This record gives sequence, structure tokens and C-alpha cells, in this order.
Amino acid sequence: MKIASSILLFLNEDYMLPCMNKQLLGIECTGCGIQRAAVLLFHGEFIEAFKMYPAIYPIILLLGFLLLDNLMTIKYANKISIFLMIASVTTILINFILKFF
Repeated sequence: MKIASSILLFLNEDYMLPCMNKQLLGIECTGCGIQRAAVLLFHGEFIEAFKMYPAIYPIILLLGFLLLDNLMTIKYANKISIFLMIASVTTILINFILKFF
């Protein structure tokens, strides 16, 4: 029950952390949008989550793979995790650059 109330609290947009970079400098950071994208995922709005923060899916794949790798031995786990990390960082940087155009 405590976990369910924590998730419901997370889904409430009133409790999201503000981006200090955006508030102080007026420029979005590389992580701007990830909280709202996660909320959109929990609501089942997968396309809107991608539009909000395209790197959400590579990050979820990376985290899921790392959790799975801790539970069982996976052949070539190091290469797969490096590939997923590079895909995540590349997606984050491309999204950040495209925000300025």
C-alpha cells in the first residue's frame, strides 16, 4: 500500500522537481522533460512521452538490461550495456541540440 501511494504521489505534477538550470539561466538542461515523460508513460501515453523526452525509451532499456544482468549472467553483457549507454547519451544530446532549432 505504501508503494502505491508513493507512485500516486510521483504521478502528481505538483510534486515534480523544477529544473534549476531553466529557472536560473533560462536554458533547458539535458534532462528537462524526463519527469513528465515518465508520468506520461505511467498514464499510457507512449507517443506523448517520446515527444516530451525521446531518450526515455533507451534509458528504460538500459535500466531494464542492467537489472536483468544483475539477476542472471548474460553473454556479452558488457558490450550490450555500452551500446545502450551510447544510444541513451546520443539520444539525449541530439534531443538537446534539436531544441535550439
